[in-house]
Amino acid sequence: MSKTEDAELLRKASDWWTTSIIDIHPGQIAIRGYPIEQLIGKVGFADMIWLMLRGELPTRAQSSLLEAALVPGVDHGPHAPSIAISRMAVSCGLPVNGAMASAVNVLDDVHGGAGQQCMELYREIEAEPDAEADLPRAAARVLERHRAAGDKIVPGFGHRFHPIDPRTEPLFALVDRAVADGVVEGRFARIGRAVESALRGSRSRPIPMNIDGITAVIFCELGFEPELGRGLFVLSRSVGILAHAWEQKQQGGRIKGPMPKEIDYRYAGPPRRELPERGDTNPQ
Repeated sequence: MSKTEDAELLRKASDWWTTSIIDIHPGQIAIRGYPIEQLIGKVGFADMIWLMLRGELPTRAQSSLLEAALVPGVDHGPHAPSIAISRMAVSCGLPVNGAMASAVNVLDDVHGGAGQQCMELYREIEAEPDAEADLPRAAARVLERHRAAGDKIVPGFGHRFHPIDPRTEPLFALVDRAVADGVVEGRFARIGRAVESALRGSRSRPIPMNIDGITAVIFCELGFEPELGRGLFVLSRSVGILAHAWEQKQQGGRIKGPMPKEIDYRYAGPPRRELPERGDTNPQ
């Protein structure tokens, strides 16, 4: 192999994992150009999330709003599937990392995807031609379009457990303050309220905004893409998953299923019956 070919092979190898996120050499680490020793002790975890995903550090006000959105989603009790799975996994002998991986893996469209779906809904309403001039009409039209397509659930609104989600209003108050301070524009806050208003007028009972709806407002206001909204929720919920996995590890217990063995499940199959003779495989 010639020197030219060697150089080309080396170039291809170097380009294989091209990244603008981190630069590492012996004794040196830089995140997005910032030496790690300058970041340590001077920026918080929310700052690092922003820096890693967006390439620049946020302002203190942006970081504060992002952190506020990450806090209330960390846990929703052992009845939440992701949390329950982390505890069951530990009781089956998995270490903490295995329990966390098992639990995070279920945070998909049904359990964990509402935030991203709500962000996509807000973006769709924002893109309507008359959204600026008549936001309520635009929101109602988009919702009707989704209903006509067979969508029965509006992501980010209503909650199977809370008639009124206690996490929504405190976060909305922070959004309103951020709008007043010029930190965010407030466009998606208005869209979120327009959706809630449209649902109030079109349903027999109120369907208030939930945690996914308000965090979708915040993530959109801060300029995150919808798919990153789901990733941010996964980061948040991972804290609760870790805490419950560790608590279960301290409590002990082996092979814990979804409910105690004393509570029977409902069997809906055929009654007890005798096995037929081999030649009679389809008894009536």
